[in-house]
Amino acid sequence: MSLDNIQLPAIVLHDLFKNSLVDLNTGVAKPTAAKTTGIGFLGSNQKQITILVNDEDVLYLPDEDLNFLMGILSACKLSMADVALVNISKAGSFTYTEIEQQLQAETILLFGVTPVQLQLPLQFPHYQIQKFNSQVYLAAPALNIITADKAEKTMLWNCLKQIFSIG
Repeated sequence: MSLDNIQLPAIVLHDLFKNSLVDLNTGVAKPTAAKTTGIGFLGSNQKQITILVNDEDVLYLPDEDLNFLMGILSACKLSMADVALVNISKAGSFTYTEIEQQLQAETILLFGVTPVQLQLPLQFPHYQIQKFNSQVYLAAPALNIITADKAEKTMLWNCLKQIFSIG
């Protein structure tokens, strides 16, 4: 008789497995309250730098734009661990005060996002560093527009050097 073909009688099986692996007598499961997760973002937000983009096609950014953004961060001696990347078209509607409260943002970079979309009580043009409410704002065109235009890249880089004190 081989061990592959052992057949045990039902009474032996019953004695072996009289305590089930799953306790079915635990009672009714209690519903848990849904937690509000707040603004969803990519990155670790270690330096309270929030980057807002607006892309309806992907969760955060297309690969080309993400690679360009990674290059920008690297040039500024930053990484994704330092920032919170938020796609406003996927994160739902929120205001600048919610960004301040939930992300404790000190620097907010707007790529393809207008101040009106955040309900900011002020307007400012692209590439104008704007201080408001203990925060620094910079608005710029969408990353795919900046990638294709050397003049846009230069204007962005000049602003980022000021914001992040790059020599």
